Amino acid sequence: MLSSETRAIIDATLPAVKENARAITEVFYPLMFSRYPEVKAYFNQAHQVQGTQRQALANAVVAYASNLDRLELLGDAVSLIVQKHASLNILPEHYPIVGECLLAAIKEVFGDVATDEVLNAWGEAYQQLADILIAAEESVYQENEAKSGGWRGEREFRLMGKERESDVITSFYFVPTDGEPVADFKPGQFTTIILDINGATTRRNYSLSDSPDKPYYRISVKREPEGLVSNYLHDHLNPGDTVKLTPPCGDFVLQDTNRPLVLLSGGIGLTPTISMLRPALDSGREVHFVHGALNSTTHAFKGVVDQLNKEYKNLHASYCYSEPLADDQDVATGFIDRSRLEALLPLEKAPDVYFLGPKAFMQNCYRDLKSLNVPAEHIRFEFFGPLEELDSTAV
Repeated sequence: MLSSETRAIIDATLPAVKENARAITEVFYPLMFSRYPEVKAYFNQAHQVQGTQRQALANAVVAYASNLDRLELLGDAVSLIVQKHASLNILPEHYPIVGECLLAAIKEVFGDVATDEVLNAWGEAYQQLADILIAAEESVYQENEAKSGGWRGEREFRLMGKERESDVITSFYFVPTDGEPVADFKPGQFTTIILDINGATTRRNYSLSDSPDKPYYRISVKREPEGLVSNYLHDHLNPGDTVKLTPPCGDFVLQDTNRPLVLLSGGIGLTPTISMLRPALDSGREVHFVHGALNSTTHAFKGVVDQLNKEYKNLHASYCYSEPLADDQDVATGFIDRSRLEALLPLEKAPDVYFLGPKAFMQNCYRDLKSLNVPAEHIRFEFFGPLEELDSTAV
């Protein structure tokens, strides 16, 4: 527990830190990468360039310091951080590095105003948060290790096959090189792939895109024009090559309820919903699968969903193409907007709605679902950025 003196200092300096939080993180990341270049591999450099990672950290620091006496209010946010850290194999020895550089950044931004007393108070508050995260992450590591086929940290896998799903999406099938089983996972979870690209270690999260209970893990990756990892996977990773994976993590998982289920996705956002689809259908739930794509050339897994639509009477599949080709038939055209959601979703039955896709798609879904009075507790999503961005109005 923080002392009353520390709490008083945090409360007194919080408005200034809040106002300058982005400036602090602008100093923090370059400083940390300069002092400790070995930690750079744990951070997505594309997010660094875009600034989303810095904004997310700024928001997290302010949210934590604003709720020192009500940390239970941060439950979902803390869980998201814990799952992401566990997937990256963040260890206790990483936390002093972050603490040192965060305090140094505060000192650089505020100068003499950041006295030893102020820095000590923020250091004490940071350590409290670090202790919470370390304990929670250790619980995840122990749980993953205790599973049948489970492990802790990194494990070597071999690529046993690649399958083209569309013009831009390819699936990759991995099996452990030790010949032992893979651990089960919850539909919707992701793994982290660790690669050596141009002599540098790189980590990326990818949703597991097949149902659990398979002897392999599958990820399905969209080729991004400037994507370092996605282009490497598409162009250079071939069957027989080895990579390292961390155990499945993530809270964006299929919940066991009797309510109708809506799986709403745009583009590559369908990978976790594809993982959820068959388990949900097998449970007997009414399932509405709604997917938006550019056109048939970029639409992955359509044949899989169409086949399931024939096999399961409880599945209702709908597609929407924003730029359909001349021979694209039996699909809606345009975008998945409020009127389309109102027409497609069984709103009168208070469904559970899971959605994932590009940022603008998610902003619109979030806004439209709220306007359609879908209860907040029935809405689930995975968004890699500040929640304020999701809650803003999309163009």
